[in-house]
Amino acid sequence: MTEVPEHLRKRAEEARAKAAAEKAEAAAPVASGGGGDDAAEQQEAESKIPAHLLERSKAAKAKSGGAEAGAVATAPTAAAPATAAGGPVLTGPGGNTQRLLTVVKSGSIQDTKSAPQDKVHTWPHLLVVEFAAALFITAFILIFSIFVNAPLLELANFNQTPNPSKAPWYFLGLQELLTMFHPMVAGVTIPGIGLFVLILAPYIDRNPSSKPEDRKFAISLMTMHLMFWAVLVMIGSFFRGPGFNFVFPWEAGLFFEL
Repeated sequence: MTEVPEHLRKRAEEARAKAAAEKAEAAAPVASGGGGDDAAEQQEAESKIPAHLLERSKAAKAKSGGAEAGAVATAPTAAAPATAAGGPVLTGPGGNTQRLLTVVKSGSIQDTKSAPQDKVHTWPHLLVVEFAAALFITAFILIFSIFVNAPLLELANFNQTPNPSKAPWYFLGLQELLTMFHPMVAGVTIPGIGLFVLILAPYIDRNPSSKPEDRKFAISLMTMHLMFWAVLVMIGSFFRGPGFNFVFPWEAGLFFEL
């Protein structure tokens, strides 16, 4: 069932109370046998119904004769009087025959249309695409590994430690931090703070827009994170020589292998 707005409910209650009071005032002159037309005219003058609707109501009353006045005096609810042609005429409080659109203001009509949301369900819209991408990458790596061998070095010699001894490129950022700070700071504190800031980023920047010009905070934060890590990896790859000392690659050569 549709819920009636509060302002329309109050307006209907006020109209019913006013109509009951007008009927009570009109019933006394009609019952005494005189002054019925004057009371009806006074009610019409006090109401806020347009003039053309009042004229239509008077014409309907004239056609229906004295039967309508007797029905108003005896019945608490207004009955539909018969016209000269024999068809019923629906009347409102006080015998007025106005249409609903002339009573209800246009501003009171509620717009119940919901605004569209730019969202999709995770399943199946997102996960199906991710699963298909994972299958494609797995198949590509399998086929690529059949035709191209991995760049492996010779067997390791435990009597000879490589100099410089470097971690894989994706760990060179951490190895570079270890040359600058204490292991607790370089291996736990700084990476932990970075991950914590990235976790809080969606809660700090709540802008729902997907346009880059509207997401300056998120793009700036991710750019600083990637540039910080990329610079550390490049320094560890190309600017670290024997003993993991800082060297210039155009002077001492490259000490980097895939």
